[in-house]
Amino acid sequence: MESQYNPASIEEKWQKTWLQQGLYQTDSDTKIPKFYALSMFPYPSGNLHMGHVRNYTITDVIARIRRMHGDRVLHPMGWDAFGLPAENAAIARGIHPAQWTEENIAQMKSELQRLGLSYDWNCELSTCSPEYYQWTQWIFLQFLDAGLAYQKEAAVNWDPIDKTVLANEQVDSEGRSWRSGAKVERKMLRQWFLKITDYAEQLLEDLEKLTDWPERVKLMQANWIGKSVGVTLSFEVVGSNQKVTVFTTRPDTIYGATYLVLAPEHPLTQAVTTPDRLQAVEGFVREMASLGEIDRTATDKPKRGIPTGARRLIPLAVRKSPSGLLITCYMSMGPVR
Repeated sequence: MESQYNPASIEEKWQKTWLQQGLYQTDSDTKIPKFYALSMFPYPSGNLHMGHVRNYTITDVIARIRRMHGDRVLHPMGWDAFGLPAENAAIARGIHPAQWTEENIAQMKSELQRLGLSYDWNCELSTCSPEYYQWTQWIFLQFLDAGLAYQKEAAVNWDPIDKTVLANEQVDSEGRSWRSGAKVERKMLRQWFLKITDYAEQLLEDLEKLTDWPERVKLMQANWIGKSVGVTLSFEVVGSNQKVTVFTTRPDTIYGATYLVLAPEHPLTQAVTTPDRLQAVEGFVREMASLGEIDRTATDKPKRGIPTGARRLIPLAVRKSPSGLLITCYMSMGPVR
């Protein structure tokens, strides 16, 4: 036996043996207890880095332990390969996106295989493959037919270089895109939404059925669903036919309200701004659009605002309507910021 570990020879030899034996293929015996070990699919950018190695080693250890316990383990690998970043990278290199993506997948797959991770490569999939995304399209059509898919305008994080929408997690502490480095902009975009709120109450109730989940995780899920009980208030803007509707859990504090705040990108912001305040408000809106979500929502920084010149009427009494509780009477005036 060699006194030193020589990965170049030892790993290649045993990985070839394990492949021939089909050691990591999912057992077909349905009587064996099943276990599904799934990692987040990597984006095929061309090379693995240490973050990939750390992430996929953890799942690999779990899969191996469950096999040692006698479970029938499904441990697949796939590629999160569908999106504008791949297209932009291919355009920059002057090659077809399919060629760029498939070459990256081949490179990263060979690196994962060299690590000896226990994947069932018979279950490999790629999200840019028509065999895969035909089913995501089918699922969307089911939502659409059921009235659960709809369009509306909403504020997004916009990368002006990649020309794509970013999640909050993809914007760094300086308000820049994690991929392109561009200063992220806030802009209104018409987009598709799914009515998961229709199932909020059921989701909350069913959290109690998750008996094996840690309480802290169930609490996080409940907070994410975010049920609130309150009323809807409508504030009338003086001198116009505009109304600003808000939701509050404390309608009893309405008489203490001193001003009303609109988000910079709110469609009514410009509509209620008086001519003498328009230039200042537009400048403030542009400034806020250049800030990242972290800067705008940070609790350790002072809140900023600017007067619009408009005034609004404070509601006086609550009246019932067929759609719920609405404030319809008014008593005094205050500014809209």
